[in-house]
Amino acid sequence: MYITCLDLEGVLVPEIWIAFAEETGIEELKKTTRDEPDYDKLMNYRIGILKEHGLGLKEIQDTIAKIDPLPGAKEFLDKLRELGQVIIISDTFTQFAKPLMRKLSWPTIMCNELIVADNGEITGFQMRCDKSKLTTVRALQSIGYETIASGDSHNDLAMIQASKAGFLFRSTEQIKADYPELPAYEEYDELYAAIKNAMQ
Repeated sequence: MYITCLDLEGVLVPEIWIAFAEETGIEELKKTTRDEPDYDKLMNYRIGILKEHGLGLKEIQDTIAKIDPLPGAKEFLDKLRELGQVIIISDTFTQFAKPLMRKLSWPTIMCNELIVADNGEITGFQMRCDKSKLTTVRALQSIGYETIASGDSHNDLAMIQASKAGFLFRSTEQIKADYPELPAYEEYDELYAAIKNAMQ
């Protein structure tokens, strides 16, 4: 029994923080897990910048409302769900993900929670579990699933490497160079074919 585990941002939807950085003109918010492997460090950095500029959850959600899935992403996900179960495992937050899940026809997503003050200020975040992507894949394996995983960033590598088959998708040249043993794809048709082949 196979279950496919996909990253969200950069794989199915654009990077939320990059979209918000472009909307606000705050260049520092363009830093993502492609640039900073330590997620706690990255999020605390982002929260500090938001506080400095007086921005909160509402402003980010207003940007998210304008974001659509990447071209072809919904069709890819629909086809993949015909092959078997698919779970999106993301380091994003439920407060960000919901409108995007609606546009993708409500796939299952496992992500984290923001801590938000009454005035809308983001004061912190709560991770679902330690090393959430790897921990989730290991948990699925412990209940009888073979996992196939794909993502684009540093924080996806552990779940990709721990799975029966794992693929980079639209990753950086640096990550591809550092992990030449991981097949890397740029198009949904290629990734779909690789996942289907891994199930045989």
